[in-house]
Order: sequence, then structure tokens, then C-alpha cells
Amino acid sequence: MMRYSVLIVAGSKSDVPVMEEAVKTLDLFGVTSRLVVASAHRHPEKVRSLGKNARRSGTQVIIAGAGMSAHLAGVLASYTTVPVIGIPLYSEPFGALDSLFATIQMPRGVPVGVVSVGEAGAVNAAILAVEILSIRNDSLTAKLDGYRKELRKTAWVG
Repeated sequence: MMRYSVLIVAGSKSDVPVMEEAVKTLDLFGVTSRLVVASAHRHPEKVRSLGKNARRSGTQVIIAGAGMSAHLAGVLASYTTVPVIGIPLYSEPFGALDSLFATIQMPRGVPVGVVSVGEAGAVNAAILAVEILSIRNDSLTAKLDGYRKELRKTAWVG
């Protein structure tokens, strides 16, 4: 079976519990991941290195989550052509509005896919990563189909 690698970057230690939801979701699909903490502002060289070395290290998708308008996903995307998925995270004093704006406002030619805010975003980012990886892997496609089938069984319909 092919193994895939997703790099998950949390902007701070306080973001780790939310980002661990992405790890758990990827584990459900048998997709390997690595979670690291690196701030675009406090650890710029580490973020640069993660981005520049992503493809060489076997990373096929990057998931990045940060709050406080820290555009971690955009900085990572500036150093790689590996797909980057950004998760806006909650922070004071603006909730998640500042991180949402920072994550979705990218210049032409340097894309970042953006998902919903917080834990739902972490799960959605992981599923989107699996969907990207499934393009060339029928096993992952089958797992996604099964996941959706189970989701339909448990979803509340009102």
C-alpha cells in the first residue's frame, strides 16, 4: 500500500489541540502525518525550511493553522508548490475574523486552499488532503466513499 505524508503546522503551542483533530482524521484514512509548531513571526527560518524542503522530505500536502492574522499558510505556500490548506483559528480580540482574512487573501499565483474555522476546519483540511491524495489512489477513494456513507447515516436532518 502506498503511504502519503501530510505536514501539519500549528502556529503556536496553543493551536496544537485543534491541529491534532487533523492528525486524528488522517489516521482514520491511514495517511501519515507529522505535526510541528512553527510561527511565521517567531520562527520564520523554521517555516522557510519547512516550505522549501517539503517536497524533498516526501510531503505531499501541507495543512497550516494559525490565529491572530498570522498568515502561516501563505508564508509556507510562498516557499513550495506542494498544495497548502489553511485553517483560520480563533484568537483574541477578533475571534477568527483576522485569521480568516489573512488566510484567504493571497496574491495571484500563490494559492492557499482555505477551510472552515477551528476544529471543523482541521477535520475538513484533513479530508481535503485525503481527497487530493486520492486522485492517484483507489484505496483512498474507497475509504472516502465509505466515510461519506457513514457520515450520511449519522448526519442530523431537520
